Amino acid sequence: MMLRKTLLALSVSALLTACAGGSGQSASEAKQSAILDVKVEQAKSASDNHLVCNQPDSAEAACNLRMYQVMVESFVDADSTAGFGTGYGTSHHNGDIAGVTASLDYIKSLGINTIWLTPIFESIARDGQDQWADRLDATGYFSSDYFKIDPKFGTLEQAKELVEQAHAKGMYVIFDGVFGHHKGNVVASPEGRLPTTGKAQGNAGFHAKFPEDTEFYKEVAAYWVNELKIDGWRLDQAYQLPLEQWNEISKVVKTASAAQTYTFNGETVNPLGYMVAEIWRTGANDIAAQGYGSEKAPALPSAFDFPVRYSVVQTFAVDENSGGNRPATHLDEALFSHVSYPSHAMPNLMLGNHDLVRFGDLLQRGNIADPEDAEYWERHKAALSFMAAYSGPITLYYGEEIGAQVDDFAAKIQKCSGDSGMCDDHVARSNVKIEGIATTVGGEIGVLNAQESDLKQYVSSLMAMRNAHPALYNGSRTHIHSDDAIYIDRKDATDDHILYLVNTKAKEAKITLTAEAIGSNGALNNLLAEQTVNLVNGQYELTLAPFTAAFYEIASPSKEGPSIAAKAGGLTGAGVLAKCNAPTYKGKGPLGKNIWIRGTYKGGDGFNAIPSSRKFKYKGKGVYQVVVKEKQASAFSFKFAAGDWSSEFAVAKSGSVIIGQEQAMMTASGMGTESPITIPEAGTYVYSFKVDKTLKGGTMMVSKCE
Repeated sequence: MMLRKTLLALSVSALLTACAGGSGQSASEAKQSAILDVKVEQAKSASDNHLVCNQPDSAEAACNLRMYQVMVESFVDADSTAGFGTGYGTSHHNGDIAGVTASLDYIKSLGINTIWLTPIFESIARDGQDQWADRLDATGYFSSDYFKIDPKFGTLEQAKELVEQAHAKGMYVIFDGVFGHHKGNVVASPEGRLPTTGKAQGNAGFHAKFPEDTEFYKEVAAYWVNELKIDGWRLDQAYQLPLEQWNEISKVVKTASAAQTYTFNGETVNPLGYMVAEIWRTGANDIAAQGYGSEKAPALPSAFDFPVRYSVVQTFAVDENSGGNRPATHLDEALFSHVSYPSHAMPNLMLGNHDLVRFGDLLQRGNIADPEDAEYWERHKAALSFMAAYSGPITLYYGEEIGAQVDDFAAKIQKCSGDSGMCDDHVARSNVKIEGIATTVGGEIGVLNAQESDLKQYVSSLMAMRNAHPALYNGSRTHIHSDDAIYIDRKDATDDHILYLVNTKAKEAKITLTAEAIGSNGALNNLLAEQTVNLVNGQYELTLAPFTAAFYEIASPSKEGPSIAAKAGGLTGAGVLAKCNAPTYKGKGPLGKNIWIRGTYKGGDGFNAIPSSRKFKYKGKGVYQVVVKEKQASAFSFKFAAGDWSSEFAVAKSGSVIIGQEQAMMTASGMGTESPITIPEAGTYVYSFKVDKTLKGGTMMVSKCE
């Protein structure tokens, strides 16, 4: 992996002029249409700051996984003899394995090549358990018999039929492995093993205990590869297992996969043996520490890319805490977080899952757009296009391909509301809508409206394009340009060269690209439309409508590649906030309390840690500083905050930190208001802020010490 060595100069002008006929009016307010004129004369970076998905052992297949998550109990009900009839969320709660099998052709039509099923192992009711335990049983995440299919989902024969039919259609199947906690009333394995009943996890069950329980879960992991020839595991709450235990389980999955074969697209293959970890609500450094391991001691090969997911929804919608309206530069900063990962890592990007709020509901929560608005669908397309341009596996959550949302959810408070299912962590478990398939036994056949059909077709086009172009799923990334609205990357893999652009705002963009900037000597061919952009006088003229993406194949790449220029100004700022050796004054200054850098930096324990190495000292005249030795290039999010959170500061308007520049600072209370920062190289940095007279704002700077 190559790290970005320099941040490079741009010649960019943003000229806003009124014009008529702008598209995509917001549901919350009428926006003035305008033209954004962007001139890009030099590439911002000509080195890869995104992990290239180039691992051995079937890595090409793993990098190109286009996964579709199925929440089984909320999916299609095709078997009247199976079904829980209860569960979290707003669905019918009668989904079953037969319903997934009946939907395989629809799923394949999306361009999907992998299905991930939420847990389908038996959850045995305990005597006297209440409705909340019944609902947990329906999720499958607190199993009792890890070696039996839950009869409320179907039978072993139905599970075998599902896997075999999926394989015959050219799709992999992965199961959901809950190897860190269980219900307590666990049935012994075929070889007589039982997990321990360690520390209780509320009323739901118990934490597994390691290394005592390792052999039990190794048996589970290998059993279903051997029994059904599944292609791997999604690993629930993977942080519950030490890395050493993941190494043990990974080995048995690899061994079992090597011993089995099946027919896939007419060829005899081994099960893929893919394993992807869920490590949620943490930064890239924690995901590396709890899942990937290190270069010298690698553990799991893949983990869901929660940091980039949050950046995507913050850019194209809002996050669950209503944080949004981030500039397009936020996307580049998010991808740079991959410098925290070891070289074997294959991050897996998604927009949502069963624990997150659907993208459509986030658009409504942010008062951005409703399903009746064109902008609702345009923003879906823009966000999904970013996934299509992502190196590494990606995952769609069922319904995202048709812009699914839950009626009236945005109007609800962000708390659980009794039995309605209107909670952030399970509202996305809503009824599926499959074209041509009845959602429930005897129900109406699914029919898509015009907007849903259009989005579904767009998703299918994206996935087909992605499958045909290794540069998209397994390419190095050169970041050409980003600003408030426009994001441009070049992706390269051997002789495949793609230019990806997306407009993240509600203004039409006219873009001028020099041939030198993108490393091209000939025409650009639009991969999603019949359009060729010719080189005229050393430049390309492009237009992007609001919330529109484009993928151009570079027909004649130059030998030199994208141009490079030195960054103006460097990483070292000027003025009092850039001083690395300012004298310290006694006392706690006007704030009257100790302040720390609290964030997702390596070794920081998330936002909970208040390490002495990141504790500010008062320098007089309202200035607070701490000098930190950053040992490696990294990316993380942070706040300046007191130990009791009584004072919290971040870059104004939820912006990103620009190293070496003084920026406005504001009070930033609550989740989603932290500031992202990219440390491009190891070194000593001073973090400084100066509070104003109100003690609610001021200025801040991060500067490299000379």
